[in-house]
Amino acid sequence: MLLHRTTLVTPWRRLAATLSAAALGVGLLAGCGSDDSADKTSDDAPAAASGAFPVTVEHAFGSTEVTKAPKRVVSVGYTDDQAILAFGIKPVGMVDQYPNPAGKSPDINTQWPWVKDKWGDARPEVIMKNGDSGPNYEKIAALRPDLIIAVYSEIDQAAYDKLSKIAPTVGRTKAEKEPFSAPWQDNAVHIAKALGKEDEGTELVQGIQEKLDATKKAYPEFADQTAVVISWYENAIYPFTSTDVRGQLVTGSGFKYQTKIDDIAGGDFSTELSPERVDLIDVDRIFVVNDKADTEALNKSELFANLPAVKEKKVSYLLDSEGPAIGAAMSQGTLLSLPYAIDELVKSVK
Repeated sequence: MLLHRTTLVTPWRRLAATLSAAALGVGLLAGCGSDDSADKTSDDAPAAASGAFPVTVEHAFGSTEVTKAPKRVVSVGYTDDQAILAFGIKPVGMVDQYPNPAGKSPDINTQWPWVKDKWGDARPEVIMKNGDSGPNYEKIAALRPDLIIAVYSEIDQAAYDKLSKIAPTVGRTKAEKEPFSAPWQDNAVHIAKALGKEDEGTELVQGIQEKLDATKKAYPEFADQTAVVISWYENAIYPFTSTDVRGQLVTGSGFKYQTKIDDIAGGDFSTELSPERVDLIDVDRIFVVNDKADTEALNKSELFANLPAVKEKKVSYLLDSEGPAIGAAMSQGTLLSLPYAIDELVKSVK
């Protein structure tokens, strides 16, 4: 299991002290000059379609006015690039959410089944890798963005202030109490508004909601089952909370969630489960998000193997980045990945 936000570890560290003001200044100056990589990316990034501008977006760090349709958007949130792509805009910079296999090209993050056609031949600049202490401000500035989206992100006020000196920046939703806990619907519409496409965003959200509602109607038995999503990481079981995107997908499909996980997670999206609390995942249906090696390790755990759901084969093993990458689709929980994730989730329990 790799060390990245979409699986199990503590979200990337706070950014208050990641870069000195002097270093940021270098980045800003770089953004004013010619940059070959930025120019190349520009060819791949079409101008945004017309929308409702100017628009003011309220967010956790204040408000941001977007005066005109952005042409060069940088995504600082882990999955914000997919929301941006959903509206036909190819970000010039993005987070490398899943580390690319050595020697493989193009980047795996542009090749998921639900985004490959949207990216086409575009190759965005990686402005942060999952596990980094924060984004590379110099790279971001060199890309000369006219809008920065940092919604599905853990940036704090200090990081937001630095980003805002480069370009107008939209942070996570104002109502979000903890990073990564906002409903996927809110994040989608929030980003859509920043792009001048709030009505279109609302329609896309409604379409996915209708798909979830249809799932509930087709499988009413889900409502009688308590479920949980877990992963195996460094010899321990990590369940995800009901507010995490994986938990939201499970409940959105009709299952009841094991919300006691939320109580011990302390506001985080996931928590390490101590051996004496394995009872918390003694539920009717367990969804395991792991690639093959970690799934094999999990099944060697006697505590897990002895759970009734495991013995009764009420476990859905969903490959994360390998194979059909169902886990990745669940973990991202975006306008593009959710339709795929819903279909595959249902297949796994039929």
